[in-house]
Amino acid sequence: MEKFSNSIERGYVLAASCPSRQILQHLTNRWGVLVMIVLMNGTKRFSEIRREIEGVSERMLTQTLQQLEHDGMVHRKSYNTVPPHVEYSLTDYGKIAGEKLADLVDWLEENLGGILASQNNC
Repeated sequence: MEKFSNSIERGYVLAASCPSRQILQHLTNRWGVLVMIVLMNGTKRFSEIRREIEGVSERMLTQTLQQLEHDGMVHRKSYNTVPPHVEYSLTDYGKIAGEKLADLVDWLEENLGGILASQNNC
């Protein structure tokens, strides 16, 4: 990996000043991963996302969606209707990141039994 420079052709996540750190944090935080997984199944409204992710508050979901939209992972489309209608979908970058996160989640779910067993052996 090349060291982070001002050119930003490629990030260097280990460098304190690299913006990739913040994007990584948004993608991999508690709610970011779950939002990405939900949106891998297609365009959703806010209420649909909230129903699918048990335990997420409206405030945290709003904040997570805003962060992922700012990072270019999520596209927000607002329709000029009454009541307001807003849909969220993954951008091209979001789809690629979502596939990688889905692989990690699949691996975790497939190996959950063994992981839990190893925790009990500690």
